[in-house]
Amino acid sequence: MMSTHHKPIAAWLFIVSAMVFFMVVLGGVTRLTESGLSMVNWHPVTGWLPPMGQAEWDAVFSAYRKSPEYLKVNHGMSLADFKTIFWYEFLHRLLGRLIGVAFFIPMVVFWIKGWIDRRLAPKLIGLFVLGGLQGVLGWYMVKSGLVDRPDVSQYRLAAHLGLALVILAAMLWVALGLVRPAPAIAPDQGLKKAVWVVLSLITVTALSGAFVAGLDAGHIYNTFPLMDGGFVPDGMFDLSPVYLNFFENITTVQFDHRILAEATFVAIMVFWWRAGRAALTPAQALASKALALVAMVQVGLGIATLLLVVPVPLAALHQTGALVLLCIGVWLAHEFRNPGAKS
Repeated sequence: MMSTHHKPIAAWLFIVSAMVFFMVVLGGVTRLTESGLSMVNWHPVTGWLPPMGQAEWDAVFSAYRKSPEYLKVNHGMSLADFKTIFWYEFLHRLLGRLIGVAFFIPMVVFWIKGWIDRRLAPKLIGLFVLGGLQGVLGWYMVKSGLVDRPDVSQYRLAAHLGLALVILAAMLWVALGLVRPAPAIAPDQGLKKAVWVVLSLITVTALSGAFVAGLDAGHIYNTFPLMDGGFVPDGMFDLSPVYLNFFENITTVQFDHRILAEATFVAIMVFWWRAGRAALTPAQALASKALALVAMVQVGLGIATLLLVVPVPLAALHQTGALVLLCIGVWLAHEFRNPGAKS
């Protein structure tokens, strides 16, 4: 039986999930506008306020002018232009701090009130720990662009995004478990397995997008469906050892993202077709249709982003679409639990 306290706790988790969702989107915009290296220091406790007054702006800008990005890419940048990229990164970090507060304080209040039971407590603690690790990982990522190469490591970027996706998915799962009981009838086991295949494909495709973003691989081969006039472009395995091509070869990284996106789209369409012929609960049917609809929009956004050579608004919408797909996939998987399953 659902506790009377579950609904307010779930509402809180859904709100924080929305904040995490928006932070991932803002992080994508920060990357797209090449703003992520504008803040060369990290002050996790005292960094709540932006520069106040001309003297503080001059000090922050002076520190940036010593960074590889300024010296090799933005040499001669004005203070006014610097402020533009600074605000994106500052707001991204500020939102991370706000998420920490928005999670920690209500959790403590609910704990004091005795609303958090033994089954829920370790999940909330785990989410809080993951959030803290995400902040550290974010700075670890930024540091990779402050040494010599004026760009963050695509490996660290993918890790940072991957942990964000884990946090978002886990938080949604916990929240759904508080308000959505398991179905009374056992789900179609074939569809249940397919849901997890689809969710895995969505996640892997999103992570491959992080490598595309990290290497700026969307700025080449701006045609579809062919790449340089062929389905398989030349130069895909120029690096040695071979496995490096999948992570460091711009051609291979873009090709991989295309193939994964196409496979994900086909898998979702097949799932939607198969689900339409099965006996589903209303929630399962709704989630299946929503997943198919968003997948069609997402493919269109991806192709348009590529053909138009990655305009920031369109690319941000494409990244947002990936997050929406992930959230719907988590909802769908949750609806396909077995009767009596605990979330």
